[in-house]
Amino acid sequence: MVNCCGLLTVKNEPVPLKSVEVELEVRDHVATVVSTLSYENKEDKPIEAVFVFPLPGDAAVCHFSAKIGQTEIVAEVKEKQKAGEEYDDALSSGQQAFLLEESEQSPDIFSLSVGSLPPAESASIRLEYVTELTVQADDGLRFCLPAVLNPRYQPQGSGGGNVQVASLPSSLVPYSLAFCARVSSPRPVSKIESNCSLDPPQYLNTEQTQATIKLAAGHKFDRDVELLIYYKDAHQPTAVVETGQASAKPGTLMGDPVVMLSLYPEFPQAVMSSVASCGEFVFLLDRSGSMDARSNNRENPQTRIGSARDTLLLLLKSLPMGCYFNIYSFGSSFEHIFPKSVEYSQTTMETALKKVGEMGANLGGTKILEPLKHIYNQPCIHNQPRQLFVFTDGEVGNTKQVIDLVKKNSHSHRCFSFGIGEGASSALINGLAKEGGGHAQFITGTDRLQPKVMQSMRYALQPAVIDISVTWDLPKDVSVTVLSPPITALFQGQRSLLYAQLTGQISEAAEGCVTVKYSLAGHPSQNQFQFSLKPAEDTG
Repeated sequence: MVNCCGLLTVKNEPVPLKSVEVELEVRDHVATVVSTLSYENKEDKPIEAVFVFPLPGDAAVCHFSAKIGQTEIVAEVKEKQKAGEEYDDALSSGQQAFLLEESEQSPDIFSLSVGSLPPAESASIRLEYVTELTVQADDGLRFCLPAVLNPRYQPQGSGGGNVQVASLPSSLVPYSLAFCARVSSPRPVSKIESNCSLDPPQYLNTEQTQATIKLAAGHKFDRDVELLIYYKDAHQPTAVVETGQASAKPGTLMGDPVVMLSLYPEFPQAVMSSVASCGEFVFLLDRSGSMDARSNNRENPQTRIGSARDTLLLLLKSLPMGCYFNIYSFGSSFEHIFPKSVEYSQTTMETALKKVGEMGANLGGTKILEPLKHIYNQPCIHNQPRQLFVFTDGEVGNTKQVIDLVKKNSHSHRCFSFGIGEGASSALINGLAKEGGGHAQFITGTDRLQPKVMQSMRYALQPAVIDISVTWDLPKDVSVTVLSPPITALFQGQRSLLYAQLTGQISEAAEGCVTVKYSLAGHPSQNQFQFSLKPAEDTG
């Protein structure tokens, strides 16, 4: 079964979506997104409908409500099976009901079941979620509002159906997008860029640490909306402390202050300069039919396979002499250029460049599991750490299986992922890098291709950091509960975010200190950061 874009009846018939309003608030490195979706039942009978839409793979949904006429329903988080049963019971008794579910196959696809929408009635859905913003090679923070959820290829036997959201030319997009953003940080905001037309940013204070931005009037939601936010002194560590809610009980997560630290580890230069450049570099290129689609970049409407080839060719030409490499490509089946990884030389590089230049999007579906299994079954080369580079538009339906396989083999390699084109699955691209101890990049145009490629290559040539630990030094009357997962990968100058709950009596002048310890190429190292525990002022 294929579920198309937007709001559908249970028979896959579209229900008109009237408008989308999005409010974005960025606090340093974290975004809170509030989306309001309005649609209308133009049938002469009540309908049950499903709205399928994309969210960032690591987003946390914190509010969901629906309003039909004068009736408003606010969602409660419940165990999945129990929630489904209550939804069915409400429908069978003629009540209005809504059910929001995360896809079992991919955590960046949410489906919203809208029950019993009366004829000629309008409905409004309000969804709020929180997500971290990724740091780009040029230090910009990237926010992406997906307009396109690409079809997800579901291998036979894995269950479920494809979820397909089509990309439409702007003349056919039947609804408008209203989008505004507010940005605040301890550092000044130096600039905000977008792939869409923006009104000039409005700064709210003389320090320029707060700004608002809006899309220019008349924007049609026919492509992803990408914002790039730049702060001055981007590599300086920062701390943002938020007070707890006055109505919540002290000692609870909502009642206590919470701190977010952004750290940028700096490795000892003596250690970095002594490390030899080596490794086994394995490249895995998606050649499925969907990679033949063209991007929505109006200046350069290149195909996804063209963008992937350009990225791979840049990486090939940047490999250090004496390393080993091989190139795999996949669709419904998979191929490799060499029977096993070969030493990088002028001859082997020229052979690879010629083969890559001839690769097209002509291998059918997106079966990525089989080539991954084959790669992991190849013996590693002594003293040549394996680095896996994956290039894909992310159109797979078995995302969790793929990520689990990478995680299972994370002890033997690092995984660097490249999401090609608009709508690439953030769950897959970020998940591969996170579980593989590598780094993720999204390639949606050629303007920032080279710095992104070279950043990933620098990270891959850096030795793996092991034995990472974090210790907190706080005033004696203050205790800390760490909320973020353990740090599993560190790269020179790459941001790491830490979140913690602070409990106890915090004075105006109180300070804390965080120490990150790790081992790099056998050398124990550490970075420290001191910060104020004074909460940030709420300027509304």
